Amino acid sequence: MANSSSFSEFLLLAFADTREMQLLHFSLFLGIYLAALLGNGLIITVVACNHHLHTPMYFFLLNLSILDLGSISTTVPRSMANSLWDTRAISYSGCAAQVFLFLFLLTAEYSLLTVMAYDRYMAICRPLHYRTLMDSRACVKMAAAAWASGFLYAVLHTGNTFSIPLCQGNTVNQFFCEVPQILKLSCTDFYLRELGLLVVSLCLVFGCFICIVLSYVQIFTAVLRIPSEQGRHKAFSMCLPHLAVVSLFISTGMFAYLKPPSLSSPALDLVVAVLYSVVPPAVNPLIYSMRNKELKEALKKLIQLLLVQQE
Repeated sequence: MANSSSFSEFLLLAFADTREMQLLHFSLFLGIYLAALLGNGLIITVVACNHHLHTPMYFFLLNLSILDLGSISTTVPRSMANSLWDTRAISYSGCAAQVFLFLFLLTAEYSLLTVMAYDRYMAICRPLHYRTLMDSRACVKMAAAAWASGFLYAVLHTGNTFSIPLCQGNTVNQFFCEVPQILKLSCTDFYLRELGLLVVSLCLVFGCFICIVLSYVQIFTAVLRIPSEQGRHKAFSMCLPHLAVVSLFISTGMFAYLKPPSLSSPALDLVVAVLYSVVPPAVNPLIYSMRNKELKEALKKLIQLLLVQQE
């Protein structure tokens, strides 16, 4: 039997066999990738350049956009290159790097979404203490903790995954190096060791999930007590974009990793992977900017300033 030490590369899933379909896949992913670059890049630029947006909410949003850009850049360009050059190969070290970066950015994003839920809770439920408790130092510490948790988890999980001997070949049935698909190549005895780490991961996931749920229970309870309809509308407008992003992130991710084996199929696994790894980074900027007047005004000012400078 072959083991991981004898592999110099992995073979990723090809979206299509015909040249026309490969180019179609390249074009679709290119469009999504450019949309993600444009949307997240604009949010990063607007928040960084406009001092009126130097608040905790927009500071965390800037971090979220950076993580979204990183996560989609980890998977999509490689898949596009494979379709364009009609190849499936990715080096062993390249696969390990892809797993590490994807886990790092995805875990950091989930932690950051939990922090953002806490920030919304403080802003709505404890407004008198908000500026004191959520000062710049506290925000930097929270964001750093989110990034650090992602890094530590990625180091642990990547090291454990690639220390397991692989007995089932080197063909990964996914368009990027996804941990569940790599584990399908492992020997049964070593798979149980990884299963223990996955149980720990689920505990961490549900811990963050409970924190988000409790935050929003308190938020909605406080919002419903606001006497004016305008005040309730403003409070909901602050929370709904974040709630939509969290719902998209958690629902697609949980379905990808917790769906029963009976529902698993190559086509479904591929669709779900696209939904949780490609769609959110492209859609998140649209969700956050759609009903955000401050962000729209700052973007208009930035565009006007650029046009004036060109003239």
